Amino acid sequence: MFTLMIFVFVIGYAAIALEHPIKINKTASALLLAVVMWVLFMLSGADVLVSGEGLKAFLAENSDGTFASWLTHHELLKHLGEISEILFFLLGAMTIVELVDSHEGFRIITDKIKTTNKVKLLWIIGIITFFMSAALDNLTTSIVMIALLRKLIDDKKERWFFAGMVIIAANSGGAWSPIGDVTTIMLWIGGHVTTVNIILKTIVPSLISMIIPLALISLFMKGDVKRPEIKEKEFGIEPTTHFERNLVFFLGVGALLFVPVFKTITHLPPYIGMLGGLSILWIVTEILHHTKNDENKMHLTVAGVIRKVDTPSILFFLGILLAVAALQSVGHLNLLAQTLDKHVGNLYIINVIIGLLSAVVDNVPLVAGAMGMYENTFVSDHYFWEMLAYCAGTGGSVLIIGSAAGVAVMGMEKIDFIWYFRKISLWALLGYLAGAVTYWGMNILLFE
Repeated sequence: MFTLMIFVFVIGYAAIALEHPIKINKTASALLLAVVMWVLFMLSGADVLVSGEGLKAFLAENSDGTFASWLTHHELLKHLGEISEILFFLLGAMTIVELVDSHEGFRIITDKIKTTNKVKLLWIIGIITFFMSAALDNLTTSIVMIALLRKLIDDKKERWFFAGMVIIAANSGGAWSPIGDVTTIMLWIGGHVTTVNIILKTIVPSLISMIIPLALISLFMKGDVKRPEIKEKEFGIEPTTHFERNLVFFLGVGALLFVPVFKTITHLPPYIGMLGGLSILWIVTEILHHTKNDENKMHLTVAGVIRKVDTPSILFFLGILLAVAALQSVGHLNLLAQTLDKHVGNLYIINVIIGLLSAVVDNVPLVAGAMGMYENTFVSDHYFWEMLAYCAGTGGSVLIIGSAAGVAVMGMEKIDFIWYFRKISLWALLGYLAGAVTYWGMNILLFE
């Protein structure tokens, strides 16, 4: 079963990648992959890697298959809890962005961006995304920036290209901030990195990982983008007032920015803060539009806007993360980490490989496995932890489903896996490797 699970995962991954040629929606493939992986986990029974004296004693007393059922249920609940945090965070963020969009709130930003030149616009979008991702996180920032791109670029394929750059910039921006990426948050909360040190050591490599793709692409990009036509009426209602537009925009952005502050103050998971912000916006918009008839009000409150949220993308997220969780529970990822440690040895190269692997499987279990292996080996702020934060955060940009930001953008814009691989992956890889070399050089020359 151990080997079969790897084979099934590869087949399922291929089905997701080849969504358009085989004409099967990636969400269906991801959900089926998750189900099959956990069925195989269940059938593996006692072959599952078991640790802990309590579990071993339970196994000794229940040799009739009861243990396999109990362990599968236990592992599923554990992973579903972690995955649900991401899904509810994503649902809350997407709803807030849709609510701001329905009130034309993003006009506050888009009206300030006058240029239609592709190169200038590319750099503006990249720089905004990079620093916004550090303040929020790469997932939320990607959702916000895609909403902005829809107001700036009319042609779908041109918007896809800019969306690819958003993924690269968001992951690069999230890597150097303690709150910008889930893997950096893990290392920060675990005490492996400190705030000032992680910023000083990784901001330059992260910036390089964004600048290199932008600079190379700028050499080939020419012309202007076409702006979408401004609709005076939508859904049969008049445009929102200036006051309503500004109020909802600043409340929405404030709710997103408050999430990391909320987490720091309360030590509760980020999705709680996100849902809290959504609830405040819900109440405010209900009061704001209480005099309007139901038809007009429906498209300006959360109850109506939430219907526009891309549910298939959230289900895709659920499927792919559950499938990877099955590999983690059986021990594939821990075995992979041990193999790298045994056969590679060099910590810089190990981190580069982990980053590339995070483009294929979720970076969270990879980082968790590395943390478990080197927990008592390296002190806080050791260069291994810092480079791990950089590589795990930016390596996922190489493939579109290698990061939370990529999956969210893929769902919102319906970007094809193969298209991203052909048009964006090479630039992302070059930026990733350039940043890794930069970190290595800085660490050797400046910090050792």
